[in-house]
Amino acid sequence: MIRISIFDDNDSLRETLALVFDATDDLIVTGKYPNALTAVDEVLYNQPDVILMDIDMPGRTGIEAVKLIREQTTRPKILMLTVFEDVDRIFAAISAGAVGYLLKKTPADKIIDAIREVMNGGAAMTPSIALKVLDAFRQPSSSSARADTFLLTDKEKEVLQRLVEGDSYKLIAHHCTMSMGTVRTHIVNIYEKLHVNSKSEAVAKALKTGLFN
Repeated sequence: MIRISIFDDNDSLRETLALVFDATDDLIVTGKYPNALTAVDEVLYNQPDVILMDIDMPGRTGIEAVKLIREQTTRPKILMLTVFEDVDRIFAAISAGAVGYLLKKTPADKIIDAIREVMNGGAAMTPSIALKVLDAFRQPSSSSARADTFLLTDKEKEVLQRLVEGDSYKLIAHHCTMSMGTVRTHIVNIYEKLHVNSKSEAVAKALKTGLFN
């Protein structure tokens, strides 16, 4: 069973999602909250596998809550569920530690697919959000940072690009024709060279600094 916590101040959406998830064989809702003021305590107590996090909530934003949760635990996968489509919030959420970004208009079955995807090591984005990220990724960067600046090897660049595209470790191993152990070794090296501590931070840095432009 995949344990899920929902943080959203839209009562109707929160309750509807909880009903849908509880009616799905492999999902169970461990908590549902109208704000993120006690998010850290609730997450540490309930130990969810996946968190659905709104951004605009009273008292504390979802992005602030993600940062606080990530300071305490790396366990739950965090999916943003929001109405905001601007690139700044998308990058802020990813940098904070989110592994996915969905819009609230996403159908419930697609949200369930996204939950399963992140549990399998992938990333999940509403298609329109993914296009915005790719567009930002393709834009020339004013930064002088490039892949060569960080002394990434060709294989490390290839693995990083696959991370940016949302591939799981298993898919990276398949596409890059390497073992899972080799993938993990490359990712450890990428983290060290980019001075980051997680996949989401590596992706955010690659996008923000235009590493592949």
